[in-house]
Amino acid sequence: MSVEVTERSQPEPTTERTPLVRIRGLRKLFPITRGILFQKRIGDVHAVDGVDLEIFKGETLGLVGETGCGKSTLARVVMRLYEASEGTIEFEGQDITHAKGADLRGLRRDMQMIFQDPFASLNPRKTVGSIIGTPYRLHKVVPRNTIKTEVQQLMELVGLNPEHYNRYPHEFSGGQRQRIGVARALALRPKLIVCDEPVSALDVSIQAQVLNLLGDLQEEFDLTYLFIAHDLSVVKHVSDRVAVMYLGKIVEMAVGQTLYRNPKHPYSGALLSAVPIPDPDLAAAKKRIILEGDVPSPIDPPSGCRFHPRCPNAQFPKCSEDEPKLLPHHPGQVAACHFPLEDRAIIETPAGG
Repeated sequence: MSVEVTERSQPEPTTERTPLVRIRGLRKLFPITRGILFQKRIGDVHAVDGVDLEIFKGETLGLVGETGCGKSTLARVVMRLYEASEGTIEFEGQDITHAKGADLRGLRRDMQMIFQDPFASLNPRKTVGSIIGTPYRLHKVVPRNTIKTEVQQLMELVGLNPEHYNRYPHEFSGGQRQRIGVARALALRPKLIVCDEPVSALDVSIQAQVLNLLGDLQEEFDLTYLFIAHDLSVVKHVSDRVAVMYLGKIVEMAVGQTLYRNPKHPYSGALLSAVPIPDPDLAAAKKRIILEGDVPSPIDPPSGCRFHPRCPNAQFPKCSEDEPKLLPHHPGQVAACHFPLEDRAIIETPAGG
């Protein structure tokens, strides 16, 4: 079953624009310790390892990759929920890598997040009105006596009944709970919203409703999205550009249509070959790429190209010793591969498929 969402037009070239968010050399390591009283650091989990990324105002940047590749960790580091181990994060030209106190509190007005689980991210002890109104109370952007009115207007904006102001999260469906999360993120009119797999826990029909809601809100409030997802068909429709992540690194980035028609990195090609096509003839003609082996451990990632133990195009010792850099291919497309795929259509889907 395909998700019918509003098709996005392709963006103008981004070479002349100043990015809203600029990430350089970002790393996040989680220490591994041994011992109870005297803990000794014996290693690190390389969750995010040397990421360079730019997000431009008004666009949706899709971030895809298999489970455990570091997508959600990257999102939390950008949101300053995790402290970066190395690298820099700039927001509107200002370095926010180590922002604290009042600076970080002020930053929260411009950066918000929609979490993956629409139930776990809501406090079951609080009413919906209290949950959505919390940003207003913390940041004091509206008078206290008008908070209820503002919250009810937000609820109506995201498709919730304002009369349900005093209900609790367990009284809503999954799609309605995610709308509550969207309303909470939208309350302060942020410039950037990080969407961490916002529809993965929802039914397909509800996914389309939430995705179309996010698209409408983006147009109305000039929002910028970092959209993390597993469903590549969803990413294709909602994203202006798509970044592919593998084992803590960005391995390819391109405008959506370019990536889907001509992926250059073998990992991108393997991901796209697994996308189901709702046309039997096209599905029969598509070549499926099967990756062998398991994802290497982020505790001890492979040398050289991190994908080389599973890559069907790997050549030794080049791939196992030299780490590839992100190099340009088609306009707006970069890929980190010594032996990129030839120009060919890996996947062709009908409009809205």
